[in-house]
Amino acid sequence: MKTEHDGNSVSVKGESRITWTGEFLRKYKIDELPELWNVLIGNMSFVGPRPDVPGYADRLEGDDRKILELRPGITGPASLKYRNEEELLAKQPEPKKYNDDVLWPDKVRINLDYYHNRNMWLDLKLILRTIF
Repeated sequence: MKTEHDGNSVSVKGESRITWTGEFLRKYKIDELPELWNVLIGNMSFVGPRPDVPGYADRLEGDDRKILELRPGITGPASLKYRNEEELLAKQPEPKKYNDDVLWPDKVRINLDYYHNRNMWLDLKLILRTIF
């Protein structure tokens, strides 16, 4: 991504700050490969909530903060549901507002559900859904 932007942390498909190389890497999820190193050294897991950009985790309150106890993952139920997030946001007149009011609260709900129901079989299922 280019460094010049309006300070918005929400990425929208077709945005001018995304280079053609970055678009290719993101489209085919190649940009996620370096995170395998983080899994190997124990900072991340294969399955778990995606790490939030600065400012969002600070907004979690009450029971929702339990998702911060989970190790961030390369994939997870919320990232699978919103695998086309940039395209969804591109269709919105106010992408950041839509993200803040609709997508992010739903991701929190999904990740909290994962927190309460996680197990090895669910993780395996999520990994297979990610691959295929």
